[in-house]
Amino acid sequence: MFLSNLLKKFSKEKEKPRPWRLALGEYGEQLVADYLKRHDYRIVAANFIAPIGHGRDGRRITGEIDIVAYDESTRPFTLAFVEVKTRSSDEIAQPETAVDIRKQRQIIRAARVYRRITDVSEEPYRYDVASVVMKSGDAPVVTLRRGYFSEQRFSRSQWGRRDIQ
Repeated sequence: MFLSNLLKKFSKEKEKPRPWRLALGEYGEQLVADYLKRHDYRIVAANFIAPIGHGRDGRRITGEIDIVAYDESTRPFTLAFVEVKTRSSDEIAQPETAVDIRKQRQIIRAARVYRRITDVSEEPYRYDVASVVMKSGDAPVVTLRRGYFSEQRFSRSQWGRRDIQ
């Protein structure tokens, strides 16, 4: 009896409306996926999530890569890890400026996991950032920045050095 009452209660509840930011982000990711396909990319994964460590409090930290795709316009094909940033305006700053050092580190760590579990560690790869600006009344503008950042600044051999900027 208790279980049936509980099920009735939950079945009557309506779904919570999704925040508009999530809908905007998903729409931007779809626009970028279509853009990449038109420009000789073969998408192999979307919203890849991987465990990348643990926080000081012991909780698991995950990293996400929005789109993993092969750039087939290059020889050999280059594996591209694409971060997508969607904004309704670029008046204050370009969307790609949100890919700060912390976000770059998370993407790199998730990409290492991806390369390890898919056994593509020997293939060439790069980190791209795609921005989507959707001003009201205008068509969305998609911009792809190939090789926006690299792993060089995060290599372990440089961690103790103070002359790196």
